[in-house]
Amino acid sequence: MDQITPSAIAPLQESERIQSLDVMRGIVLFGILLMNINAFGLANSYNDPTVAGGFSGWNLYTWIATNMFFEGTMRGLFSLLFGVGMFIFLDRLTKRGAGIKAADIFFRRLTWLLVFGLIHGYLLLWTGEILYDYALMGFLVYSFRNMAPKKLILAAAILVLGGMIWNYSDFRKSEKLAANVALIDTYKAENKELTKELKESQSQWEKFQEERSPEFIAEYNTSMQKGYFDVVAFLAPINSHYDQFMSYRYGLWDVLSMMLVGIALFKWNILSGKKSFGFYGGMAAIGYLIGLSINYYELQVVLNGQFSPVSIAKSNLTYDLGRIATCMGHIGLIMLFSKSNFLIWLKSSLSSVGKMALTNYIMHSVICMIVFTGVGFGLFGKLQRYELLYVVFPIWIFQLILSPIWLRYFHYGPLEWVWRNLSYRKVHPMRKELPAPVMSVYR
Repeated sequence: MDQITPSAIAPLQESERIQSLDVMRGIVLFGILLMNINAFGLANSYNDPTVAGGFSGWNLYTWIATNMFFEGTMRGLFSLLFGVGMFIFLDRLTKRGAGIKAADIFFRRLTWLLVFGLIHGYLLLWTGEILYDYALMGFLVYSFRNMAPKKLILAAAILVLGGMIWNYSDFRKSEKLAANVALIDTYKAENKELTKELKESQSQWEKFQEERSPEFIAEYNTSMQKGYFDVVAFLAPINSHYDQFMSYRYGLWDVLSMMLVGIALFKWNILSGKKSFGFYGGMAAIGYLIGLSINYYELQVVLNGQFSPVSIAKSNLTYDLGRIATCMGHIGLIMLFSKSNFLIWLKSSLSSVGKMALTNYIMHSVICMIVFTGVGFGLFGKLQRYELLYVVFPIWIFQLILSPIWLRYFHYGPLEWVWRNLSYRKVHPMRKELPAPVMSVYR
């Protein structure tokens, strides 16, 4: 048996990084915050602005703009990049002769990510936690890593189709509920006794209406403005529900599918910036033409339906097609930016943000916990939707400044360093060795 050298299982070196991926990771991380801020600061209004945060004027424009260009696409690109990262991680270790140790480190790395996700959700008070799902889906990525790109795309398409079928089932259920609610009114007007099915529909509708009511939202806001342990207890059942339900409702069809797409695109050298400007320009044009057209149609469906459950469910019928096509448009545009000599300073800063993606992602939650919950300023529910952007933009600027400064002196972000140490079971150097100052002698 060949001996495994220490260099074979060493972490990724600076010279091995692909800048286009780091730039994309930084941009997508900021886009994630742009979408997540609605859940950080408002109750039950992520999809429906009529519930909280305002739905007219700038509030409506903000909702339209973010849903047109960013809804689903930032999560999709984040999943795509995670899949690429896992593939590069395994591929590099395998080519260096790490053998079975590669799998050992890979699965240990994901196990710790799962732990980070649980801490992030339950203790850092973020109900939109996705690291937990990434860890679960990451375990499955291992079996797909050696597949040819076309087979990866086929597997991803099958998964997406499964999600679309589920969305269609939800749409039919929402239509049935709406019909039953109308029938309930007829039964009541005629003093008829409700059937078992109608009673179940009535209970479901009343719960839906209750969670949209001003009283419920006010109580939710008050709960989020309490002290730390009160908020932990309040959000724990919500986090538990997401961990149990969302993983199989969206994990396979939404997350794993994009991980596989990411690996395929990387194997085709699309994500490394090696294609021509014309290729990426065409990718952006076609992706946006298809994706934004579908997204615009979906917005019209929801707006014309006045945010009814049926209209939202109907818009989800084409949701995956629109978001994937728009993702391809985003990739084309980001690759054009990465290959160009335009705004080099911004590109460098975004690359630094991307290199510290885990630290910066968790930092979003820590900052928003201080801003919105009773741990700090208790602004949950007090800002309008467009005013939430006043929190987003300063965080962007702060991380664009902080990340390059940090990486000037350190090899990794703080959480990246901890994650590497736990994965490899070895403490790696954190601080960079700065060159000794040049001494001048004056005579």
